[in-house]
Formats: sequence, structure tokens, C-alpha cells
Amino acid sequence: MPELPEVETTRRGIEPHLKGRTISAVVVRNPRLRWPVEPDLEKYLRGYAVNEVLRRGKYLLLPFKHGTLILHLGMSGSLRLVNAATAPGKHDHLDICLDSGSCLRLTDPRRFGAVLWCQEEPSQHPLLAALGPEPLAEEFTTTYLYQRTRNRKAPIKTFIMDSKVVVGVGNIYANEALYLAGIHPERQAATLSRPRIQRLVAAIRQVLTEAIAAGGTTLRDFVGGDGRPGYFAQQLNVYGRDQQPCPRCTTPLRMTRLGQRATYYCPHCQR
Repeated sequence: MPELPEVETTRRGIEPHLKGRTISAVVVRNPRLRWPVEPDLEKYLRGYAVNEVLRRGKYLLLPFKHGTLILHLGMSGSLRLVNAATAPGKHDHLDICLDSGSCLRLTDPRRFGAVLWCQEEPSQHPLLAALGPEPLAEEFTTTYLYQRTRNRKAPIKTFIMDSKVVVGVGNIYANEALYLAGIHPERQAATLSRPRIQRLVAAIRQVLTEAIAAGGTTLRDFVGGDGRPGYFAQQLNVYGRDQQPCPRCTTPLRMTRLGQRATYYCPHCQR
């Protein structure tokens, strides 16, 4: 599933091509995504200019004066800029055509993505209202995370993957951040001291910043808005490396499952 770095990579890739452009048409080939696409979507968008492309967690937002278009890539979706005359493929479900002659095309083989029109304040939308702070924002501090972990018995990996605690720390990045911080993924959140929480906050920021710089992580079929894959997979320390030597101590890495998610760690370096 595209996580925060992949969605941010997509945002950065498409914004220069959308910003200042007027929407000339909206083509919905299959409205049956995770939620039905608004039947009158073209009526709401056609003739309006795109002023900016924002991101909240794993959601992309195109705000207009009369509403906001909310986009989610689901499990395997991608947004790419193509020439409007390019023939659509089997899984190309929606085009947002621009006056430049290009279009923003949603490809989603599993149809778990979403294209939603929101006329109220987007921060109050049910999908966004309960989200925690952005991990790269000033609000995500040691004090904040330390206070949230008190009296919480959940494993720390599960805890930081909760979007109500902090958004966008997906499975790959939770594994990598905990490794950098030297924290065992199964450790109860409440048992972590403030200095260890401080290291974890720094590690989360570092991992996500590096992943965004590398264009995200391509493990299956993620591509950015320019059609290019992400290269952060080449920098992974533990994820997908079961029984391979730890980059620090050469102890064989281990894999277990937490919340049905593959969890990788070093039994020597992470406590």
C-alpha cells in the first residue's frame, strides 16, 4: 500500500503540472471504487483552476473555493500524468483532464482507492477528522508521543502505526524507525522512557525524510506521478531481510508477525 512517502512523492510529482491549470473535463470510466465516485463530479470540477495539491496523511487534497477533491491510492493505486489522448488501460478508472492537454489518470487494479468530493471543511471529513499529527510537522514532538504512550500496553510498533496517534508511519517505515532507535517492536509502549521516545521520534522523522528523498519504496507496483519507481528499498536495513545479517552487529535478523503484519528486527540491537 502506498504510504506517506509514496503519497508525498506523488504530490510533489503532480503539483507542478496541475498548479494553475484549469480542469477541462473529468472522465469516470468506473465509479465503483472503495466508495462510489460522485456522479456529478465533472459538474463540480470542470472550468475550475487547480491552485495547489495538498496532502493529509495518505490522502491527497485538491482544494477549490466550493469544495475539496479527496484522493486515496488504496492498496495498489497510482496517479500519473499522461497525454489526454493516451488510450486508457484496463485499470485506468478516472481522468482529470487539463487545459494543457495532459490529464491526471488514476490507475487502481484492486479498486480500493477513493475519489471523493467534499463540500464541507475537509479537516472535518470522517476520513480525516480523527487523524493524528503529521510525523514531519512541529506538532509531532517527544512530549506528545511520550504522553500518548503512557498506560498503553500495545506493542510500540502497532502503536506508532495507528493513524490516530501519528499519520503515515506504515509497516515498512515502522520497522525501519524502530531499528534505528534500537527499540524492539514488541515492547509495550508505556515502558519506553522519555529518552527512548526522543530517539524514536527522531528515527521516524529520519526514515520518512530519507524515503521521500528517494521517491518512496517500490516493493510491488508503486510509481510516482512521473511513472518512476521509488528507490528507498535499496536503503532498507531490516524490512524483508529475515535471517540476513544485521547491518550493525551481523546477528541474523528475525521476522515475526504483529497485528498480522510482517515485523523485522535485530534480537541483539533492539531491546
